[in-house]
Amino acid sequence: MTRRSLLAFLGLLLAKPLSVLAAWNEQAFGAKTAPDALKGIGASAAAPSKDIVIEAPQIAENGAVVPIEISSNVPGTTAIAVVIEKNPFPLAGRFEFKEGALPFVKLNVKMGETSDVRVVAFAGGKQFSATREIKVTIGGCGG
Repeated sequence: MTRRSLLAFLGLLLAKPLSVLAAWNEQAFGAKTAPDALKGIGASAAAPSKDIVIEAPQIAENGAVVPIEISSNVPGTTAIAVVIEKNPFPLAGRFEFKEGALPFVKLNVKMGETSDVRVVAFAGGKQFSATREIKVTIGGCGG
């Protein structure tokens, strides 16, 4: 009886990570171009916004580790996505926020070359975007 209970418990533990994988957006994260990645997350026509703040170095001396901080002052922000235009797989991440959470993300990304970093905030069924160019002196994506 204990063996069955242990197997059932392990099955429940494994089910939770598998449910997270079910939410994986393969089309968006597997996209090879920025427009395809934006289309995959439903943000092809995001409106420009000054309410999205991107803190990042103007020049990254090493593209292997580029620190970026993002905050959204768009009311009701429920998600933030980061797209690095010239990376082999442009969608660097998508972050969901529960109601009342501070829409803030801090991440380190790899950048193969100088590129625009586009941030999309999702709020109230609409998409808003901001872009910032980051110059890379030593590539991080195999360069």
